[in-house]
Amino acid sequence: MLKRPKLIATDLDGTIIAHYGSISTRTVEAFHRAHELGVEIFFVTGRPPRWMSEVRENFTFGEGILANGAMHYDIFNEKVLERWFIPVEKQIEVASRLREAIPTVAFALDTSFKFHREKKYEPKWDVGVDDAPFEVIEDAMVEPAAKILARCSAQSYTSDEMLEIASEALDGVVTVTHSNAWDSLLEISAHGVSKGSTLSLLASRLGITSDESVSFGDNPNDFSMLAWAGRSWAMQDGHPDAKRFAKAVASPHQEDGVAIEIERLLELPE
Repeated sequence: MLKRPKLIATDLDGTIIAHYGSISTRTVEAFHRAHELGVEIFFVTGRPPRWMSEVRENFTFGEGILANGAMHYDIFNEKVLERWFIPVEKQIEVASRLREAIPTVAFALDTSFKFHREKKYEPKWDVGVDDAPFEVIEDAMVEPAAKILARCSAQSYTSDEMLEIASEALDGVVTVTHSNAWDSLLEISAHGVSKGSTLSLLASRLGITSDESVSFGDNPNDFSMLAWAGRSWAMQDGHPDAKRFAKAVASPHQEDGVAIEIERLLELPE
């Protein structure tokens, strides 16, 4: 017999947050109800700390897994609790290998609270954050980094095409993924670091198994946690490959797909 989950893990953008928009009232209420019933809540995102305002505005609870698993983050006290970052020497190796594989690529770098970019890297969501860009990103590679961002500004490749090339070029060096199928952008983490790996670690510390957990996501950076959770939902309007990793499909995020599934889950016995 199916039981109420002990842990709910959700992606943000395209899953419970309309793309760079807001969280619906129904979704907020569903998560509050789950929390009241003692369910552990994990907000698992590719976002850096500076982008967590929607969560702080709508919730007073929940664990944060940020930068695709690179940070265990206290969202409400704005503090990095643990981190699994890319060492400097690996960052430099990534830049070298990827420039050879994708000559038109440009780079940016996220540390705990800083964002650096090359002059030719065109930011879409961090405009003005780095007002002193570097000629080459290697000049900014002086400390461990949460993520390397790799963009083809001329839209010469899709994110999926870039991911296929980079996965081969960087095999065994780092973890490569993306969260934006309509862009030309890769997100690169330390080797073995993903949303699923960090979620699994933190759940185990709570004594919660994958079979007692559920997850929701929409893009390749969510695939690892969709595969890990015993029950998981890919968003109907997400990346087409998400359905291969999830156990079920939720209605589109604009139709409160996650809230609908949580409401059903909370009707199950403990």
